[in-house]
Amino acid sequence: MLVSSLRGTFQDYYRSEDKYGHFEIAGGLSADSGYFRFGENAICYGRTAAGSLQMNEAGPMYDVLQNVTIRGSNAVLPFDPNEVVDNLRYERYMNRGAGGPGQPAVSKSLAGKIYYMLRPFMPVSIRKHLQRRYLKGWDRIAFPSWPVDRTVENIFEQLMVLSLRSHKVGKIPFVWFWPEGYTGCAMMTHDIETEAGRDFCKELVEIDASFGIKSSYQIVPEERYEVPETFLDFLRSSGCEVNLHGDNHDGTLFSNREDFLRRIRRINQYAKEYGAVGFRSPVLYRNLEWYDAMQFSYDMSVPASAHLEPQRGGCCTVMPYFVGDVVELPLTTTQDYSLWNILQDRSIELWKKEIDLVLGKNGLVSFNTHPDYIMSDGCVDLYRQLLQHLTEVCAGRHAWLALPKEVDLWWRQRRQMELVSDGGQLRVRGPSSERAVVAYASLDNGRVIYELPDRQ
Repeated sequence: MLVSSLRGTFQDYYRSEDKYGHFEIAGGLSADSGYFRFGENAICYGRTAAGSLQMNEAGPMYDVLQNVTIRGSNAVLPFDPNEVVDNLRYERYMNRGAGGPGQPAVSKSLAGKIYYMLRPFMPVSIRKHLQRRYLKGWDRIAFPSWPVDRTVENIFEQLMVLSLRSHKVGKIPFVWFWPEGYTGCAMMTHDIETEAGRDFCKELVEIDASFGIKSSYQIVPEERYEVPETFLDFLRSSGCEVNLHGDNHDGTLFSNREDFLRRIRRINQYAKEYGAVGFRSPVLYRNLEWYDAMQFSYDMSVPASAHLEPQRGGCCTVMPYFVGDVVELPLTTTQDYSLWNILQDRSIELWKKEIDLVLGKNGLVSFNTHPDYIMSDGCVDLYRQLLQHLTEVCAGRHAWLALPKEVDLWWRQRRQMELVSDGGQLRVRGPSSERAVVAYASLDNGRVIYELPDRQ
């Protein structure tokens, strides 16, 4: 389990000078956790020393911002921001007990086991009706917000407001989130679920390449289809990434700890054989408390908002973050299957909205699309429309189109960077610091804004 120092999450997020971002925690935190607010746009889950806690996400919540005080150059908070941020990122708010959210009842029930046993043989026309019935009421979920939840970003921005005011400065410098001054990042990934989907990958690689995009492909190594070395060589030689998508996609990987440990050893071995450093869990089932057994550099299994997934919840952030030694690259857009078959939306308007929301917080726009569904009637054209829009937005807003392994590497390098004064000028020190940019956080009508140096 990741335990941060008092300044840990703020420093990991901003990489600012050490004198900034120190917060004191008021004594007398509540024994139990619950929901409360930290300003208008930040719903928190954790313990507080002020006000009352709401036991569900739908009711009115006490705003602890009114109880923040300033002592010297530090803000005194009635809650622990590290605890609250971890509660969101690890989805601990989904389970009132210890150990994280685990796996939902659907995968453990007899009906769920039968469903996953029959799923490979069910046509989409049947599956989507069963899934719509199971997901009924998704649009009434109050928290996380949908379609993209950015609560963690809102918390950090509110902490930055307090740091600016407590230090009585107009600007606070920090290491910018992305290399070369990119304002955000985008990546395309593809989970391969069937033999037909595998066979469509050659065409999909060519479609992506026609828009200048290289993607990662997540492989199911057992039972679903053969994985010939020639197929893997083709993906690699095309500049694409090969990652793991569980072992056999039976929907039970996280059902219990003992079985998970047995299966993850086999999955780790497949990763070595394939040279894969990334992972995505089938059906996005997950338990971040167990990630210490995974021998992957990064994971892509946690949605920012999981309203349309069998396992509800979400990490409430559009930025990468560390789960122990694993970098989590959250899924920040709706999956193609959910868009086309659950919402029955055959347009890219929702994707456009999600891209704008994510880049509005300078975040990671991550897509998970499936060759198995893109190859369906009319969906290739929709997918081309998405790529056209995505590349235009990235060009217009100077966002980085990257492979997941590139994002993972940058996030690891950035964590080792620090700001140092050199002849009265601030510069970044650390691995790949030549790619880093010094940015500044300031206030505009009480709202945090970021300033980047002009691009040459």
